[in-house]
Amino acid sequence: MSQPTLALIDGMALVYRGHFAMIRAPRLTSSGLNTSCLQVFTQVMLGVFEEAKASHVAVVFDTRAPTFRHQRYPAYKATRDAMPEEIEAALPWLDRILGALRIPVLRLDGFEADDLIGTIAVQGEAAGYQVIMVTPDKDYAQLVGPGRVIWRPSKGGGGFDKLGVAEICAEWGIERPDQVIDILGLMGDSSDNVPGVPGIGPKTAKDLIQAYGDMAGVYANLDQVKGKKKENLAEHREQAFLSRELVTIDTAVPLDYAFDALARQEIDREAAASLFAELEFRSLGERLLGAGAVDAAGQAEQPLGTIAEVFHTYHLVQDEASLVSLLDGLAAQPRFCIDTETDGLEPRHCRLLGMSFCWRAHEAWYLPWPEDSAAAAALRQRLAPILAGEAVKVGHNLKFDAAVLLAHGLPLGGAYEDTMLAAWLVSPDQRRSMDALSERLLGYRPVSITSLIGEKGKDQRSMTAVPLAELAEYAAEDADVTWQLAEILRQELAESGQEKVWREVECPLIPVLVAMEAEGINIDVVALGRLSATLETRIAEMTSQINAVAGEEVNINSPKQLGELLFDRLQLDPKAKRTAKSKQYQTNEQTLQRLAGRHPIVQHILDYREATKLKSTYVDTLPQTVDPVSGRVHTHYEQAVAATGRLASRDPNLQNIPVRSEFGRQIRRAFVSRGSEYQLLSLDYSQIELRIAAELSGDPGLAEAFASGYDIHTATAAAVYGVLPDLVDGELRRRAKTVNFGILYGVSAFGLAERLDISRAEAKALIDAYYDRFSGLKGWMAQVVEEAQTRGWVATILGRRRAIPEITSRNAMARQAAERLAINSPVQGSAADLIKLAMIRVHQHLQETGSRSKLLLQVHDELVIDLHHSEREQLPAICAELMRQALPMRVPLEVEYGIADDWLAAH
Repeated sequence: MSQPTLALIDGMALVYRGHFAMIRAPRLTSSGLNTSCLQVFTQVMLGVFEEAKASHVAVVFDTRAPTFRHQRYPAYKATRDAMPEEIEAALPWLDRILGALRIPVLRLDGFEADDLIGTIAVQGEAAGYQVIMVTPDKDYAQLVGPGRVIWRPSKGGGGFDKLGVAEICAEWGIERPDQVIDILGLMGDSSDNVPGVPGIGPKTAKDLIQAYGDMAGVYANLDQVKGKKKENLAEHREQAFLSRELVTIDTAVPLDYAFDALARQEIDREAAASLFAELEFRSLGERLLGAGAVDAAGQAEQPLGTIAEVFHTYHLVQDEASLVSLLDGLAAQPRFCIDTETDGLEPRHCRLLGMSFCWRAHEAWYLPWPEDSAAAAALRQRLAPILAGEAVKVGHNLKFDAAVLLAHGLPLGGAYEDTMLAAWLVSPDQRRSMDALSERLLGYRPVSITSLIGEKGKDQRSMTAVPLAELAEYAAEDADVTWQLAEILRQELAESGQEKVWREVECPLIPVLVAMEAEGINIDVVALGRLSATLETRIAEMTSQINAVAGEEVNINSPKQLGELLFDRLQLDPKAKRTAKSKQYQTNEQTLQRLAGRHPIVQHILDYREATKLKSTYVDTLPQTVDPVSGRVHTHYEQAVAATGRLASRDPNLQNIPVRSEFGRQIRRAFVSRGSEYQLLSLDYSQIELRIAAELSGDPGLAEAFASGYDIHTATAAAVYGVLPDLVDGELRRRAKTVNFGILYGVSAFGLAERLDISRAEAKALIDAYYDRFSGLKGWMAQVVEEAQTRGWVATILGRRRAIPEITSRNAMARQAAERLAINSPVQGSAADLIKLAMIRVHQHLQETGSRSKLLLQVHDELVIDLHHSEREQLPAICAELMRQALPMRVPLEVEYGIADDWLAAH
């Protein structure tokens, strides 16, 4: 008989983890309920069910009653914030989830969940159970034993880090898990307000316990401890032992329970299906209950329509008569839906299997694409004029279909209507796959791709192996469903005021991106090879110099080791911050930049990090992305990713090529023009976000600063410091620039002081002076926040919306973050709309004039063009003017441009 497994789940710790893990992008239902913590909690629960196959399980919670620790030390946990209101609202739902899953819940006044779990774990091990403690809480490390392990939910969101005795001892640098108690007692715990010993951090505490075994051993050998550590330990001896007592988990709680009562039971499927539907946990519901058990509308599952139940007429084109009927029908339509079927997902290289068409609900056509090249050429000749015509093309993720068709000599003309982009604009937080939209908006479940070809990694077959009749039904249904979705989504766009953004920005951008991705850009692979070798040498030099200062080999990639070196041994900052979760010292770039002047090793570390990142992320990777056919690098642009509307670049990401350092600039130098008849033209909006802020706010001071002709940061410094622009030096301009951009991101006096390395009082005075000078901007920011609190969203100049659900939160941290988001989103979103409009205008001009120059890249506020020599005299100025006029504004837009053989020189 196999050993029974008992899973003990630290309920509230997982709830808090879920809430704060998703606080910047909360999971909301269509009714606005924040289900972040519920979703993460349920994911962990299902992970335990699936992986642990536990025979017994319990979820354990704290109660609101004081514990014996509060009685012993009244300040225990006194510094904790009140429970976030989103968690408070979620707790009744959590009880319902556990009830539907039939999971026993344990809690006991006077004791924390840690104590209950510790007690049951010890008793469970003694009774022959393998005990799994599911928690992100570090304190549980003291409970690990031969039959007791911790499953810590992985930070990436999938699976668990499984920690037994060996793992805990290695992680803490100890011989026995119970020594964790002594380490925690010495170092304290700020989150629980356990004082510990001042000046004794995690490393020192571990070193002391490694040397002397436990806290009693430390104090028995106090004469061997040196310096300030000895003084602190001696002075705070009583506090140290009190702290040890507070962090010790009680494993003898008088808890009335029986193991039999914790045995796993069958879930209440009906209750779970209904509840998961209300919470819109479709994927979790399918994971637990199987496909079809939960609908996405928030109701208990009503049977969804399927292809077998809903009347339809799908035509398979197999002869001349049906082809003529299809072509004649298409030619007569002002609008039709198109969808392609391929054997892969790389549009320029995949094989076209066929395409489906629809122009009225429940009727569609599937046209197989001939394998024979002559037959394909003949069909292309007949179909191309229709596809290139003025009819509106409807599709779901039309960029893919348009790219596939372009690669096969069938460019799509006319206006585009993309249902994926429409769904993204209307409901950015909800799934926007065609299948999910169909179930939510049409009450219809389409044939899934997995039913056609199987699941990935499980004997999945190619689309080419699918029988033609099955493929035709599947493809025609896709076009039919997309056509029906378009009708609904057009109405939803109109109701949300975003139809203008969809019709004038997002959809017209699709053919621009298709053309840019097809063009690609040249890179100098040889130059990157030389740069790689240079960086390799640089990395070795920095490593040697860092180790020389440290006096030993240091793992430079370990934040833990770096923090101990910089702040414990070198004492570079007595007030060094630690990360909230791991309690390690912060060694991020901002921290290191602030310390760079205090010791040479800091700059060595910064140089090492830069060199390793550039080498691995760009220099060694970019040559591998060169297309073997075109010899160029072809990025893929994603429209429906960033909440602000900004484009994203992937495979490879060309939007993050660094420019601030010399080595970073060398990477841009490797991007070169097409050939001897071309150069690269770079056009860049100047200070676009500040100009848009001036436009949105109507602040006369900002408008005057832009109209003055001075550099905006110089003009700002002159206005704030009350000096003539000609007297503004580099330091004043740097401060003004930091304030200019920081204000839009809600910078505080503390944050500004950190960035400028000035006192908080100076930073506050600088912010106050800025608002005094630009009071219109301050008033606009207050107005935006007030409107967001009323409406729940903010909008760009063109009407693109962004929901701000946390704007009315009672949790101060969440509310303040939402207020910053409310202010910044209209600015960033309008900038995103502007550059997209500029791309459309520039591309259209190049197309209409038959230009030999081609638009290649969009990188934030910059466009890069392969400029033919014959067009060098006039085209740059024309493109710059098109960009200036892309979005009419009262505040003038400025575009700077340069021309060179490589991107760096052009920029």
